[in-house]
Amino acid sequence: MPLTHDDKIRYGRQMLIPGWGEEGQEKLKGSRVFIAGAGGLGSPVSIYLAVAGIGELAICDADRIELSNLNRQILHPDARVGELKALSAASTLGGLNPDIKITAHSDYIDEASVARLVGQPDAVVDCLDNFETRYLLNRYCLERGIPFVHGAVSGMIGQVTFVSAPETPCLRCVFPHAPPKELFPVLGATPGIIGTIQAMEVLKHLTGVGETLKGTLLIFEGDEMAFTPIKAKRAPDCPDCGHLG
Repeated sequence: MPLTHDDKIRYGRQMLIPGWGEEGQEKLKGSRVFIAGAGGLGSPVSIYLAVAGIGELAICDADRIELSNLNRQILHPDARVGELKALSAASTLGGLNPDIKITAHSDYIDEASVARLVGQPDAVVDCLDNFETRYLLNRYCLERGIPFVHGAVSGMIGQVTFVSAPETPCLRCVFPHAPPKELFPVLGATPGIIGTIQAMEVLKHLTGVGETLKGTLLIFEGDEMAFTPIKAKRAPDCPDCGHLG
């Protein structure tokens, strides 16, 4: 995907990063990324991927904006309370970068819809708030060889990992069992930090610049401002990726 004159101006500062250049920017322009969730994590992920020049962003969320979302879901202004999150996200992102393609899906991701919604993107970003759907996307990406960037938050704590099995452990290797469903606390800055790291992971992967968190679970503890990388191991008996050898 050749760059236009405006592309070279818009993305000029990031193209100065060693190893990025026009070639890296062209890779981004020719890429498609699927973002599952347009909430606290989906907001910074989609914003920073949009302004970085990803050619196509597909963002999926079946929910509507609620007043209680607005302490962290910066895609959505107060005036859009009650509107569909995916459509609101597309409107915000289109205003930030009108030169990229944005596809909004106001659908639930389940066994019947996952193939239709996700397709075959260059990366899938997990910006969800439940492990049932995370596990479904994990399996889908494993079956099709799609990189899967997981992120999750609670309160002032967050985590990120980059899944590319069989090279890395999959999500179920790292988290064999889903935590109980609950209304968890969240400070808006926490998904801001974790979502920005997720976006950086996608951009590093697509451009080939830098090292991703393959095989590493990065834990962020905001109360102590500490980042702790934990090496993750594949589980030979993992029901999702054990068959990959």
